[in-house]
Amino acid sequence: MGHRLSKIATRTGDGGETGLGDGSRVSKSSARIHALGDVDELNSMLGVLLCEALPATLSALLTDIQHDLFDLGGELAVPGYSLIKPEQVARLDAELEALNAELKPLKEFILPGGSRAASLAHLARTVCRRAERSVIAAAAEGTVQEASRQYLNRLSDLLFVLGRTLNRLDGRGDVLWQRGRTHDADEG
Repeated sequence: MGHRLSKIATRTGDGGETGLGDGSRVSKSSARIHALGDVDELNSMLGVLLCEALPATLSALLTDIQHDLFDLGGELAVPGYSLIKPEQVARLDAELEALNAELKPLKEFILPGGSRAASLAHLARTVCRRAERSVIAAAAEGTVQEASRQYLNRLSDLLFVLGRTLNRLDGRGDVLWQRGRTHDADEG
């Protein structure tokens, strides 16, 4: 990489535009830049989750995903560029199936919560869904690879199952939504 990032403050974005990897300049409010920011936020959220005490296999999985998300950011930064491959989507499918096999089938909706790590996984899931919506919006304005959209869709499912897995590993059950629950005036 050399000295590629030796100067961080270039001031070239002061006017509300930013440069893409192909040399073009776009508004910082463009759908592509929103998507890039949402993917970056998701990657950062996974970094926060990785600060928790996690089994080594799950830490390795999340670290691999962080690298994939950095690749996805590269795709968004260079229109027409392709880094996310169908094999990466298939890997998420396999991980999702393996984690889900260890869980009891859901019969009720669940709330995000339980352990801190599970809650962070659920928060990452919601950020992932936003990133997915942003990438779809960016695709409407220009080329975004199909595998990239699929990757985020699978990842949000994986993060949901990861939240459930982390609660199970912590000896907790899912936090079940209770239909029709009302606040009891004597509780608070």
